[in-house]
Amino acid sequence: MIDNNKTLSEINKTFEEFILILSSFYDEQINKIPFEGSWTPGQVTQHIILSVSGFVDLMNGPDEETTRQPNVYVANIREAFLNFDIRMQSPDFVIPPAKNYNKEELLLTLDQLKTQLNQIIPVKDMTKTCTGFELPVFGHLTRTELANFIEVHTKRHLHQLKNIYNKINY
Repeated sequence: MIDNNKTLSEINKTFEEFILILSSFYDEQINKIPFEGSWTPGQVTQHIILSVSGFVDLMNGPDEETTRQPNVYVANIREAFLNFDIRMQSPDFVIPPAKNYNKEELLLTLDQLKTQLNQIIPVKDMTKTCTGFELPVFGHLTRTELANFIEVHTKRHLHQLKNIYNKINY
């Protein structure tokens, strides 16, 4: 059985922890490169903002009846994104620009996205397939699959943000 309430609860916990960790950085650390080849804390956060805002639009966009189990890709999505031993390459459209980010603006936007997800997931038909965009590898996903993607993708970058915090502060 698909439990979208559990997924929403996990999304909320993940966003709250992400916001807590981001809040822990001093303002001058938000744009600091912790090590060669890494994003700054601001860029990691902007990547999540770009990704989640795209998924919010997708979940609010056109859909159609699903001709397969609506959670068929959930296990693969979770397995891939929660494997912290593999390095992934982001698609160009969600690569954050190298610029100075404002911590308060990032925090506000994260909170707004969390609110939007809490308005979408309980009321939308999560079994429908969103047709507005095909994800690389997976194709069109259901809202259930997108919610799981948001959860584990954000968890993945929360893990990254914690590593950056430890590198900068210890």
